[in-house]
Amino acid sequence: MPEPIKLTVNGAAHTVHAEPDTPLLYILRNDLGLKGAKFGCGLGQCGSCMVLVDGRNVTACDTPLWSVAGKTVTTVEALGTLDAPGAIQRAFIAEQAVQCGYCVSGMIMAAAALLERNPDPDETEIAQALARNVCRCGTHVRVIKAILRAARDRSTSPSHPSSTGGER
Repeated sequence: MPEPIKLTVNGAAHTVHAEPDTPLLYILRNDLGLKGAKFGCGLGQCGSCMVLVDGRNVTACDTPLWSVAGKTVTTVEALGTLDAPGAIQRAFIAEQAVQCGYCVSGMIMAAAALLERNPDPDETEIAQALARNVCRCGTHVRVIKAILRAARDRSTSPSHPSSTGGER
């Protein structure tokens, strides 16, 4: 049996018994039941599986479990719920930035990482932040508008919670 690996996911401590080179995506989806991150390409090239590790966006399909030992992982599930979507999710809904929905969790996670680093990005900075995210439906223009809206809504909110938590 493999050595246990400890990590924190969405604020909860977990001990996982899996091979150290198991992709983080498999652990999130199969062991922890978190289905927000999707399997797209399996090569870290499409962004559908994007999550935050210690606040930095990474593709979970090509991130080995050993590399997140002792770290904090945040998935799209931590940003809001169906009943109480977070600020970025509300902006995506308002701008109709979702078509098929397969890539959207990765886009939202890329946006969350960007807005934590830069609360007032311009369109060029947003496009750069989304460079690793592929949307085959062609919603990038609406996604950029949604991220601009999320930044604007956060800046006008009297006390906005962090985009990576606290909005449940």
